[in-house]
Amino acid sequence: MHIGLFFGSFNPIHIGHLALANYMLSFTDMDQVWLVVSPQNPLKNKSGLLNQNHRLMLVNAAIDDHTKIKSSNIEFALSQPSYTIHTLAHLKEKYPQHRFSLIIGQDNLQSFHKWKNYEEILRSFHVYVYPRPNCVASEFDTHPHVHLTQAPMIDISSTFIRNAIKDKKDVRYFLPQKVWEEIDLMNFYKK
Repeated sequence: MHIGLFFGSFNPIHIGHLALANYMLSFTDMDQVWLVVSPQNPLKNKSGLLNQNHRLMLVNAAIDDHTKIKSSNIEFALSQPSYTIHTLAHLKEKYPQHRFSLIIGQDNLQSFHKWKNYEEILRSFHVYVYPRPNCVASEFDTHPHVHLTQAPMIDISSTFIRNAIKDKKDVRYFLPQKVWEEIDLMNFYKK
């Protein structure tokens, strides 16, 4: 089975994440997309990050019973900060029957040279890239394992949603309904 790994803080998950996962399932040869909740991205600040179990709960609420989009907490048990190369090696060992590819934004491709062991990732895995605003071509665009997709440009960010909630704005339509209800019920991001 070909599985696309969509890593993210998902702080919180929003309709943009789900639209991209859906695009990868519909327009590539991926059989499933796993939303891998990262406890801590080594290139991001940890402050303002909702507890990993709460973020996983929101991801599960978002995907509900979708048969081809799954959540993964695989990185919760791995050493932190989370490095993609370690997670990929772990998944490859745990699920040798599957073929794994990465799903990343064009902005991440531009900084891919900062990723730990990025050469090994490119050598051993395929990388599917979705467009992001204000991004230019990168040195990796023509790599044989890099696939630039024509996914719609979705300019919604978790930062925008968190700030809007803090400012008491109604952002319910930027989130799956169950996620919005859970955030509202639990008072997440309101302070």
